[in-house]
Amino acid sequence: HRVFLKAYQMDQYEVTVRDYRRFVQSGGHSPPPIWSDTAYPMPEDNHPVVDVSWYDAEAYCQWAGKRLPTEAEWEKAARGTDGRIWPWGNQFDSRKSRTLQEGFKWTEPVENNIRDVSPYGIYGMAGNAMEWTASWYQSYPGSKLRRAAFGHRYRVLRGGAWNVPALPFSRTTNRHGVAPEWDHPSHGFRCAREAI
Repeated sequence: HRVFLKAYQMDQYEVTVRDYRRFVQSGGHSPPPIWSDTAYPMPEDNHPVVDVSWYDAEAYCQWAGKRLPTEAEWEKAARGTDGRIWPWGNQFDSRKSRTLQEGFKWTEPVENNIRDVSPYGIYGMAGNAMEWTASWYQSYPGSKLRRAAFGHRYRVLRGGAWNVPALPFSRTTNRHGVAPEWDHPSHGFRCAREAI
């Protein structure tokens, strides 16, 4: 289906641990559980914040004067105007995304992977951390597909992550319906806003 979007802006990088720490220190919000979990590496400032729920991501974006992107905005930012299968093009290359296939055991700094960049210069949309969107997990307009999960129960996550396979998660069209309260070591986000 075709989607027409109003002009918007999206963060070039996923929200980092450093950014999220400022949010926590401003008061009224708890740090992600993973920050005190010794099974995972200590959170580094320039890595994406992970283990956040949809509610955490939404609260951060509001605090920052922004919002979560819609699913359509996220996909447009990843695919460009030529409808790419992956942010870098139409040829699959697992080395370009920070995903399980390449044996990665953790995230990387958000600006590091210069191979996983969309046509708009947005980093890490195929790997590192899956990203929450503002959208509910529903069928697309005009679709006859029906699923019990559709409705206002799950929010859409997009993109790949360090601990999931590149296929299918890294495809620009892949969508994943997840309960909004579920924080997980693969769940991160980036913010968007109306065009200025």
